[in-house]
Amino acid sequence: MGKKKGWRIGLIALIILGAGVVAAIFLALGPPDLLAKSETPDFCAGCHVMEAQYEAWSHAGAHRRKLCVDCHLPNQSIALHYLWKSIDGIKDVLVFYSGRVPERIEISDHGEEVVQENCIRCHEFMVARIDQQRLCWQCHRRIAHRGVGVMQTR
Repeated sequence: MGKKKGWRIGLIALIILGAGVVAAIFLALGPPDLLAKSETPDFCAGCHVMEAQYEAWSHAGAHRRKLCVDCHLPNQSIALHYLWKSIDGIKDVLVFYSGRVPERIEISDHGEEVVQENCIRCHEFMVARIDQQRLCWQCHRRIAHRGVGVMQTR
């Protein structure tokens, strides 16, 4: 009788473990297509606090064909991309639902580094002969989702 009881406990533990693994995978990847949907600008604009950035992006020339994640997440590797997507996503959800969204959204220091690296990655042949320490959007102001001039002359 002891063996049957041990076998049942083992089976129950295995079922619970399996259910836990399935639940973890579901939570990690979300409902079907959530991962793909969360890469779209429409998803990013779903929060009303991002409406101004979305409107500026949608009128920003060639970059209208880029996704928010193309510029705002590291793209050196898939693992790094999804790690930071998770970190930034959790942070954004916490800030939004805690009611601590700033009046004017500013990019973080880490965000600036990521965007600068992505600008250089995409435009490496054009920027090979210029000072890459200067942030691209200091001249190309419309890239920063605000500003009226395309190019600053000084």
